[in-house]
Amino acid sequence: MLTLIHAPLSRSGRILWLLEELGAEYDVRYVSIRRQDGSGGPDDNNPHPHKQVPALLHNGSLVTESTAITQYLTELYPDCEMGRPQGHPERGAYLSWLAYYAGVIEPVGTAFISGLTQTNPALAQGYQDMCAHVVATLDKHPYLLGERISGADLMLGGALAWMRRLLPASASVDRYVQALTSRPALARAREIDSKPDGFHD
Repeated sequence: MLTLIHAPLSRSGRILWLLEELGAEYDVRYVSIRRQDGSGGPDDNNPHPHKQVPALLHNGSLVTESTAITQYLTELYPDCEMGRPQGHPERGAYLSWLAYYAGVIEPVGTAFISGLTQTNPALAQGYQDMCAHVVATLDKHPYLLGERISGADLMLGGALAWMRRLLPASASVDRYVQALTSRPALARAREIDSKPDGFHD
């Protein structure tokens, strides 16, 4: 059984979205987390070592960090469109974009959103390089890997749906966000996110 450790309105919403895209059978364990506004706090029911989300339990194994969970789940469902199994010609690009999201996009994007790029030239250059790479990629084709969506798009698309200004003005990025946010699986995930009655009690 898959159990997602989840807090509403947090990064774990992207994993809810992925689980819905996969058509997976899963449970949700809702937990509290520390919020940037000072609210919330660590939850003893959260197995994540830092009491953060997302975390995934699968048959007694714990998986943490969004991109690791994304790779884990798409390999668990090798026939889904969200992953690229071993031997697939886009496998290398898929793994590269997952790593690039965690190692580059999120760190320099966070620096930009928090204002650190205004006073740190190295961070500013890193942010500009990241934007140029992502925008150029989306200028060439509709998704990060080409013509077909992948789990890497859910990582980036989830961030952009939350904060569009992570990337500069671009018609290609706007089309990308629109294509991703109009997916039915995201609508279902957003309903589950806030724990309405009848969903994954």
